Amino acid sequence: MTTSPAQPPVNPAIPDRQGQNFYTSDEQLAAVLRLYLPPAVLDKLTPVFTRLGALAGGPLDELASISDKNPPTLSLRTRTGLNQQVIHKHPAYVEMERLALSEFGMATVSHREDMFGVPGKLPPAVKYVLFYLFVQAEFGLCCPVSMTDSLTRTLKKFGAPQLVEKYLPRLTSLDFDELAQGAMFMTEQAAGSDIAATVTRAEAQPDGSWKLFGDKWFCSNPDADFAMVLARSNTEQPGMKGVSLFLLPKTLDDGSANAYRIIRLKDKLGTRSMASGEITLEGATAYLVGEEGRGFVQMADMVNNSRLSNGVRAAGLMRRAVGEAEFIAANRQAFGKKLAQMPLMQRQLDKLRVPAEQARTMVFQTAQALARSDAGEPDAYALARILTPMIKFRACRDARKVAGDAMEVRGGCGYIEEWSDPRILRDAHLGSIWEGTSNIVALDVIRATKREGSLPVLQAHLAGLLDGVSGHALLTSAYEQALRDGLNRAAALVATAARDGGDVLARQAASALYHVTTAIAMAWEAARIDSPERMRWSQLALWHRVLPRDPLSPDGLPEHWQAAQPAAVAQG
Repeated sequence: MTTSPAQPPVNPAIPDRQGQNFYTSDEQLAAVLRLYLPPAVLDKLTPVFTRLGALAGGPLDELASISDKNPPTLSLRTRTGLNQQVIHKHPAYVEMERLALSEFGMATVSHREDMFGVPGKLPPAVKYVLFYLFVQAEFGLCCPVSMTDSLTRTLKKFGAPQLVEKYLPRLTSLDFDELAQGAMFMTEQAAGSDIAATVTRAEAQPDGSWKLFGDKWFCSNPDADFAMVLARSNTEQPGMKGVSLFLLPKTLDDGSANAYRIIRLKDKLGTRSMASGEITLEGATAYLVGEEGRGFVQMADMVNNSRLSNGVRAAGLMRRAVGEAEFIAANRQAFGKKLAQMPLMQRQLDKLRVPAEQARTMVFQTAQALARSDAGEPDAYALARILTPMIKFRACRDARKVAGDAMEVRGGCGYIEEWSDPRILRDAHLGSIWEGTSNIVALDVIRATKREGSLPVLQAHLAGLLDGVSGHALLTSAYEQALRDGLNRAAALVATAARDGGDVLARQAASALYHVTTAIAMAWEAARIDSPERMRWSQLALWHRVLPRDPLSPDGLPEHWQAAQPAAVAQG
């Protein structure tokens, strides 16, 4: 009697990361946060981040997948024939709303002083960590959450005291049955980024309110409780000067619906879980926010806040894509080796990690600038003003490529809708479009240089980071000099783009400044947390994304940039 030889155990062909905690498994995040959050705050928030990380890696990701496959629907009439627009959301999406808005207070964390048991207001970085983790599972809902946060900020900053007193409590509530959501109705068919072409009109009423008439072409979260709306309050005043900002409530004081209709919902490539629609305003009651005729200036505050949120979401999407690729490479075997042991895969993973880590660093550098600005530090506003369009421009564009290239690591299964890759790829394309396309936002980097004098402030900030770690064992003098030279050249290019006729260089200049900024900040982080790996990513960012190289020569970082490694590290 013969017996067949014992078969070796077969590992699963496709490693599945489901159930992994996206916070505790992300060693870089925990390490970097020590640089940007006070120890007491980080200690208090670690259980919160850990819980959200566990949800993002499991239950929240499942809810997001269900919501993506079951997008919202619109009914225009009741069965008895009454005109009544209702958006029907899948229960999975509603549960995600509860988590984001109520349990984690993502729209209110910047506006309350009692969040998570920490007295006083939390640093901006806390909110962005919450978004960074949440978006790794669900992208679409983060848009309404961000708009609610931004609308609240704009109302507090520009709204009349009676408006703030009346509506702020619902916008900052954590009670899911009571809290209000916000939206931004700005885009028209002929007025996308060109706000001066706005034709929606506003008519003043004797009681101090206004009536709005016109069509808004792209309105995300169209059934929000409140929306900020741009409309022309002075039809005789051309251009921007005739446009004002208004707060539009969904429901009037008597409980009746306001006079606007949702015409249809958009069939979108991505963010399918969240409703976007077209609105027609038919004499809708609204209230002036801020000074009449300065609507764009006031709306710009909300837009800038949303642009930063777009950058944060792009960073989170890239982290999810990279995390999936790293997990697959570490656990899948082919040709007798783990994928992560193969030189080409190691190179491919680096190409994914570098832009993802650049964006992560940029998130926290910008959050830190915002915290300093809120504290009234000189020049901090100018610093935040240029960092915001930089991350919106470059990180959102990088996310598209990182999402696509990470899909390839999973192979053919990455193209299948059962996995997260297709949803991440579809969602990644949104960031470069909403709140200003790439051209518009690159020009805003240059505008910050012209109007706020932001460039020399950024240069001084980055020079200060290098000064603070100069001489550290990981930062060789040769690499430090390369960073300083890169900063000088990038700043010169931005200055050239800011001159008359230099607009054509805006994208090139904004990219160069972003890459140098992140390379310097990552080098600072690496030295502060003693991370050779992070220093290498900083070097790769400068070497591959800034400096000229011969494409026909063998590739490799300059040897004189490298710090001497301990023997154990060198052998490992």
